[in-house]
Amino acid sequence: MSAFADLHHADEPLLLPNAWDHASAHLLAAHGFRAVGTTSLAAAASAGLPDGAAATREETLRLALTLGPGPFLLSVDAEGGFGDDPDEVAEFARELYALGAAGINLEDGLGPADRHAAKIAAVRAAAPGLFVNARTDTYWLGDGEDTTRRLGAYVRAGAHGVFVPGLTAPREIAALVRGLAGVPLNVLYSPTGPSVPHLADLGVRRVSLGSLLYRRALGAAVDTAAAIRSGHRIPEGTTPAYEEIGALAGSAGAGTRPRRP
Repeated sequence: MSAFADLHHADEPLLLPNAWDHASAHLLAAHGFRAVGTTSLAAAASAGLPDGAAATREETLRLALTLGPGPFLLSVDAEGGFGDDPDEVAEFARELYALGAAGINLEDGLGPADRHAAKIAAVRAAAPGLFVNARTDTYWLGDGEDTTRRLGAYVRAGAHGVFVPGLTAPREIAALVRGLAGVPLNVLYSPTGPSVPHLADLGVRRVSLGSLLYRRALGAAVDTAAAIRSGHRIPEGTTPAYEEIGALAGSAGAGTRPRRP
């Protein structure tokens, strides 16, 4: 297994924070996160484009180019692979791997399961070293129906792990873990759902933060500006020093992994 795959079979679940630029990813790595993901919402919103509409292929590649050589393992949120043609999705995955990505997240958007399975198989063939996390949106966009059948098809196609965002009920999580027979289950952390220790007890092997950090950062920026405008104290929260962020900017070419040919 790759180092990134190993993190899905460790004693504790992989808590995967999702970054949106060089500074956010490197700051998370500096605070002990061995792996960092990207978030499609941030890639889209930063460019003024819609999320989930296959509109950010180039923006996602640019982000991978920025983050791929970093001193952390990178998983890239690639929506549905930015196309319906499995060969095109496979080529995109090959480019990500060449830029240093360790994993890719591919979502089905409740489209045909056989088409998504074909994408997964094509990615496995094109980039064998890339950890494929197959996402189904049965809970995110639906009522959970057909989850087991879809995940079974994706695992048979070669997915290393599966992702079910929107799934928060402990009993349903535990049942799904039992049915997966050792395939790592990834869930999206919810502030109103089970804690990470509880998810670990249920058998979850990866917990993603999705767009939460990005949205919290935007909220903190608005709150701070509004407080200053109104003459109030700045809201409490961590504010990295200017020098700390400046040092992150200087790390772009130092201590990084070489890109793959």
